[in-house]
Amino acid sequence: MNVSQDSSYLAGVDEVGRGALFGPVVAAAVLVFPDRLRQLREIGVADSKKLSPKRREYLAERVRQIADDTQIGVATVEEIDRLNILQATLLAMKRSIEALTPQPELCLIDGNRAVPDLQLPQRTVIGGDSREPAIAAASIVAKVWRDAEIVRLAERYPQYDLARNKGYGTAKHRQALQDFGVSPEHRRSFAPCQSQ
Repeated sequence: MNVSQDSSYLAGVDEVGRGALFGPVVAAAVLVFPDRLRQLREIGVADSKKLSPKRREYLAERVRQIADDTQIGVATVEEIDRLNILQATLLAMKRSIEALTPQPELCLIDGNRAVPDLQLPQRTVIGGDSREPAIAAASIVAKVWRDAEIVRLAERYPQYDLARNKGYGTAKHRQALQDFGVSPEHRRSFAPCQSQ
Protein backbone atom coordinates (compact mmCIF):
# COMPACT_ATOMS: atom_id res chain seq x y z
CA MET A 1 0.00 0.00 0.00
CA ASN A 2 1.30 3.46 -0.91
CA VAL A 3 1.35 5.73 2.09
CA SER A 4 1.80 9.45 1.67
CA GLN A 5 4.82 11.07 3.29
CA ASP A 6 2.70 13.05 5.72
CA SER A 7 0.98 10.00 7.19
CA SER A 8 1.93 9.23 10.77
CA TYR A 9 1.65 6.09 12.83
CA LEU A 10 -1.27 5.80 15.20
CA ALA A 11 -1.68 3.19 17.96
CA GLY A 12 -4.97 2.01 19.39
CA VAL A 13 -4.62 0.64 22.92
CA ASP A 14 -7.11 -1.35 25.01
CA GLU A 15 -7.10 -3.88 27.83
CA VAL A 16 -9.05 -6.93 28.86
CA GLY A 17 -9.42 -8.79 32.14
CA ARG A 18 -9.73 -5.93 34.60
CA GLY A 19 -12.74 -7.41 36.36
CA ALA A 20 -11.57 -11.04 36.39
CA LEU A 21 -10.70 -12.87 39.61
CA PHE A 22 -8.08 -15.05 37.93
CA GLY A 23 -5.14 -14.46 35.62
CA PRO A 24 -3.29 -11.45 34.25
CA VAL A 25 -4.64 -8.20 32.91
CA VAL A 26 -3.71 -7.94 29.23
CA ALA A 27 -3.37 -4.94 26.93
CA ALA A 28 -2.87 -4.79 23.19
CA ALA A 29 -1.47 -2.00 21.07
CA VAL A 30 -2.28 -1.97 17.35
CA LEU A 31 -0.11 0.24 15.13
CA VAL A 32 -1.60 1.52 11.86
CA PHE A 33 -1.26 4.32 9.39
CA PRO A 34 -4.45 6.42 9.49
CA ASP A 35 -5.31 5.38 5.92
CA ARG A 36 -5.71 1.78 7.11
CA LEU A 37 -8.46 2.66 9.57
CA ARG A 38 -10.99 2.31 6.77
CA GLN A 39 -9.85 -1.28 6.20
CA LEU A 40 -10.41 -2.05 9.87
CA ARG A 41 -13.95 -0.68 9.60
CA GLU A 42 -14.61 -2.63 6.40
CA ILE A 43 -13.71 -6.00 7.94
CA GLY A 44 -16.14 -5.32 10.79
CA VAL A 45 -13.81 -4.45 13.65
CA ALA A 46 -15.95 -3.54 16.67
CA ASP A 47 -15.86 -3.66 20.45
CA SER A 48 -14.68 -7.20 21.28
CA LYS A 49 -17.48 -7.61 23.86
CA LYS A 50 -20.05 -7.40 21.03
CA LEU A 51 -18.49 -10.19 18.95
CA SER A 52 -18.74 -13.97 19.15
CA PRO A 53 -15.52 -15.85 20.07
CA LYS A 54 -15.26 -17.25 16.53
CA ARG A 55 -15.67 -13.80 14.98
CA ARG A 56 -13.07 -12.33 17.36
CA GLU A 57 -10.52 -14.99 16.39
CA TYR A 58 -11.09 -14.34 12.68
CA LEU A 59 -10.81 -10.57 13.16
CA ALA A 60 -7.70 -10.82 15.35
CA GLU A 61 -5.96 -12.60 12.49
CA ARG A 62 -7.15 -10.00 9.96
CA VAL A 63 -6.05 -7.15 12.24
CA ARG A 64 -2.55 -8.65 12.37
CA GLN A 65 -2.49 -8.69 8.54
CA ILE A 66 -3.66 -5.07 8.19
CA ALA A 67 -1.74 -3.48 11.07
CA ASP A 68 1.91 -2.52 10.81
CA ASP A 69 2.53 -4.04 14.23
CA THR A 70 0.53 -5.54 17.10
CA GLN A 71 1.94 -6.08 20.58
CA ILE A 72 0.68 -7.54 23.84
CA GLY A 73 1.50 -6.18 27.29
CA VAL A 74 0.79 -8.20 30.42
CA ALA A 75 0.63 -7.38 34.11
CA THR A 76 0.81 -10.46 36.29
CA VAL A 77 -1.41 -11.43 39.20
CA GLU A 78 1.47 -10.50 41.53
CA GLU A 79 1.65 -7.03 39.99
CA ILE A 80 -2.14 -6.63 40.21
CA ASP A 81 -2.07 -7.51 43.91
CA ARG A 82 0.93 -5.28 44.62
CA LEU A 83 -0.01 -2.19 42.56
CA ASN A 84 -3.86 -2.41 42.34
CA ILE A 85 -5.82 -3.26 39.21
CA LEU A 86 -5.85 0.26 37.72
CA GLN A 87 -2.08 0.73 37.99
CA ALA A 88 -1.47 -2.81 36.69
CA THR A 89 -3.75 -2.12 33.72
CA LEU A 90 -1.87 1.08 32.87
CA LEU A 91 1.42 -0.82 33.20
CA ALA A 92 0.21 -3.50 30.76
CA MET A 93 -0.82 -0.75 28.33
CA LYS A 94 2.59 0.93 28.62
CA ARG A 95 4.36 -2.37 27.96
CA SER A 96 2.28 -3.03 24.84
CA ILE A 97 2.98 0.46 23.45
CA GLU A 98 6.71 0.40 24.20
CA ALA A 99 7.05 -2.93 22.34
CA LEU A 100 5.73 -1.42 19.08
CA THR A 101 8.09 -0.92 16.15
CA PRO A 102 8.22 1.77 15.04
CA GLN A 103 6.91 3.85 17.90
CA PRO A 104 3.59 5.60 17.20
CA GLU A 105 3.25 9.35 16.88
CA LEU A 106 -0.07 9.26 18.72
CA CYS A 107 -1.58 6.68 21.10
CA LEU A 108 -5.36 6.44 21.43
CA ILE A 109 -6.03 4.99 24.88
CA ASP A 110 -9.40 3.47 25.71
CA GLY A 111 -10.92 5.02 28.83
CA ASN A 112 -10.32 8.20 30.78
CA ARG A 113 -6.84 7.52 32.23
CA ALA A 114 -3.64 8.47 30.48
CA VAL A 115 -0.74 6.02 30.68
CA PRO A 116 1.76 7.40 33.24
CA ASP A 117 5.38 8.02 32.23
CA LEU A 118 4.69 7.33 28.55
CA GLN A 119 7.13 9.38 26.48
CA LEU A 120 4.71 9.63 23.55
CA PRO A 121 1.68 11.80 22.74
CA GLN A 122 -1.53 10.15 23.87
CA ARG A 123 -5.23 10.87 23.90
CA THR A 124 -7.81 9.11 26.06
CA VAL A 125 -11.09 8.13 24.43
CA ILE A 126 -14.04 7.18 26.65
CA GLY A 127 -15.89 4.33 24.95
CA GLY A 128 -13.01 4.13 22.49
CA ASP A 129 -13.60 0.48 21.62
CA SER A 130 -16.93 1.58 20.06
CA ARG A 131 -15.69 4.88 18.58
CA GLU A 132 -12.16 4.30 17.27
CA PRO A 133 -11.36 1.38 14.94
CA ALA A 134 -7.73 1.18 16.13
CA ILE A 135 -8.90 0.82 19.75
CA ALA A 136 -11.55 -1.72 18.73
CA ALA A 137 -8.84 -3.69 16.93
CA ALA A 138 -6.73 -3.63 20.10
CA SER A 139 -9.69 -4.84 22.18
CA ILE A 140 -10.08 -7.84 19.87
CA VAL A 141 -6.37 -8.75 19.84
CA ALA A 142 -6.16 -8.45 23.65
CA LYS A 143 -9.31 -10.52 24.24
CA VAL A 144 -8.28 -13.34 21.91
CA TRP A 145 -4.79 -13.50 23.45
CA ARG A 146 -6.04 -13.47 27.05
CA ASP A 147 -8.79 -16.02 26.40
CA ALA A 148 -6.22 -18.41 24.89
CA GLU A 149 -3.95 -17.92 27.91
CA ILE A 150 -6.80 -18.63 30.35
CA VAL A 151 -7.84 -21.76 28.42
CA ARG A 152 -4.22 -22.93 28.63
CA LEU A 153 -4.18 -22.31 32.41
CA ALA A 154 -7.55 -24.08 32.73
CA GLU A 155 -5.79 -27.38 32.07
CA ARG A 156 -3.72 -26.83 35.21
CA TYR A 157 -6.69 -25.67 37.31
CA PRO A 158 -9.74 -27.59 35.99
CA GLN A 159 -11.82 -27.13 39.15
CA TYR A 160 -12.55 -23.43 38.46
CA ASP A 161 -14.39 -23.85 35.09
CA LEU A 162 -11.97 -21.35 33.54
CA ALA A 163 -12.43 -22.45 29.94
CA ARG A 164 -16.01 -21.19 30.21
CA ASN A 165 -15.71 -18.20 32.56
CA LYS A 166 -12.27 -16.93 31.39
CA GLY A 167 -11.42 -16.08 35.01
CA TYR A 168 -14.49 -13.97 35.73
CA GLY A 169 -16.52 -14.48 38.90
CA THR A 170 -19.39 -16.66 37.75
CA ALA A 171 -21.43 -18.54 40.37
CA LYS A 172 -19.59 -21.77 39.52
CA HIS A 173 -16.20 -20.06 39.85
CA ARG A 174 -17.12 -18.51 43.21
CA GLN A 175 -18.37 -21.87 44.47
CA ALA A 176 -15.09 -23.47 43.41
CA LEU A 177 -13.21 -20.81 45.40
CA GLN A 178 -15.17 -21.84 48.47
CA ASP A 179 -14.62 -25.54 47.80
CA PHE A 180 -10.97 -25.50 46.75
CA GLY A 181 -9.56 -22.13 47.87
CA VAL A 182 -7.44 -19.90 45.63
CA SER A 183 -4.83 -20.97 43.11
CA PRO A 184 -1.53 -19.14 42.57
CA GLU A 185 -3.18 -17.38 39.61
CA HIS A 186 -6.06 -15.87 41.61
CA ARG A 187 -6.00 -12.19 42.52
CA ARG A 188 -5.80 -12.20 46.30
CA SER A 189 -6.48 -8.46 46.46
CA PHE A 190 -9.96 -9.02 44.97
CA ALA A 191 -12.72 -9.44 47.55
CA PRO A 192 -14.02 -12.91 46.52
CA CYS A 193 -10.47 -14.29 46.79
CA GLN A 194 -9.57 -12.69 50.13
CA SER A 195 -11.64 -14.92 52.36
CA GLN A 196 -10.23 -18.10 50.84
